[in-house]
Amino acid sequence: MRVGIYISQAGIDEVLERFPDDVSVEYRFCSVFGDTRHKIGKEWAERGGYTGFRNHLHKAISEFDHVKLHPEIWQRNQPTLSTPAHLMMKAVQQVDKRKSETVLKELRRAFFERCLDVSHWSVLSDTLKAVGVSVAEVKRVIDSGMAHAELEADRRNQQMLMVQGSPTYILNEGRQKLYGNVGYGVIEANIKELLRSSVAGAASWC
Repeated sequence: MRVGIYISQAGIDEVLERFPDDVSVEYRFCSVFGDTRHKIGKEWAERGGYTGFRNHLHKAISEFDHVKLHPEIWQRNQPTLSTPAHLMMKAVQQVDKRKSETVLKELRRAFFERCLDVSHWSVLSDTLKAVGVSVAEVKRVIDSGMAHAELEADRRNQQMLMVQGSPTYILNEGRQKLYGNVGYGVIEANIKELLRSSVAGAASWC
């Protein structure tokens, strides 16, 4: 539900397109919003609450042509928390990893573009159906506890790597961290330096 990663996905896609043989992306999920009634309803109370947050998001994306935002986002169908969507994504990664990124993108479109409540299982299951991932298999992984365990592992990594928000890019086995709406040029420069260093056997100064 963070608009930053929604905006930044284009940069990730470009990285994968330009470095198809050298770079892979592993998506991790950690709670930034958690209880949205507290995050927005209380923390944004003096800045207009849900309406103020809606206006903030529209201002944030105004300079980006590649993303769309529903005019009534956070005004109706307000998700209560991000955990159900994260849990579903951890299950999808185990059921059909090849399609997991497509599911993730479709989930973001459901929330940001269609203003759907992504904390509801009906919306999550419709997203799986749209992409062609078995709802029954995803539900089985969730019910088994495996998805919960994987989500807990992501939480531990978040604490260990001191990830403060989204998007955060962890490179070079945790040695480098890029945080926030980092431009593609910065990401590309770091990747090129890592590739150069690995070939030359030199230390990375990025």
